[in-house]
Amino acid sequence: MKLVDTLEHLSIDHHFEGHIATALSNIHGAELDSSSLHDVALRFRLLRQHGLWVSPDEFDKFKEADGTFNDEIMSDPRGLLSLYNASYLLIPGEVELESAMLFSRHRLQTMVNGLASPLAEQVRRFLQIPLPRTLKRYEALQYIAEYKMEQECNPSILELAKWDYNLLQLAHQTELKAFSRYAAFDILTQSDFLGIQQFSHDAIRSISHLIWNK
Repeated sequence: MKLVDTLEHLSIDHHFEGHIATALSNIHGAELDSSSLHDVALRFRLLRQHGLWVSPDEFDKFKEADGTFNDEIMSDPRGLLSLYNASYLLIPGEVELESAMLFSRHRLQTMVNGLASPLAEQVRRFLQIPLPRTLKRYEALQYIAEYKMEQECNPSILELAKWDYNLLQLAHQTELKAFSRYAAFDILTQSDFLGIQQFSHDAIRSISHLIWNK
């Protein structure tokens, strides 16, 4: 799940669509035996984002008999952030997720100033715009800088994300120059651009293969 989430967060999931579809199908078909709020909320969000049904009852294990969340998750900012983002995948009438949204937002607001980087920056950003509602490419740019600070950072994934983002930037810049008469003599020729693009695509394919087959 973490790998799928990382690829999507870095906006390089389009290189692994088949693998991700298979992985999510397996995740959906298997029961998650975890007491981690982060794991449960991450599974919930990933599956719902891809149109796979999962019940809000998955969060009942973190609640007391009266329906309120238990004290154990009060000091779990990573889990609370996952719950907060997951709650935005609610459908009308899911009062459990509405309550989860309010609870996690309030708790994150009270603890954000005491968090370390990069989690603190992520909490502040998502409190303004939750992950499911962000602009994907903009969020990817933010996360590229944060991902290298994480203990679980995979250098190959980070390199692929940078290649992919830079290639997109090159395409946009070249298109803008092509539309500017005053820059007509400064733009890359079409053959130059296609050569760079082909080289970049070849490099991305090689890195993608290494990542998924490790």
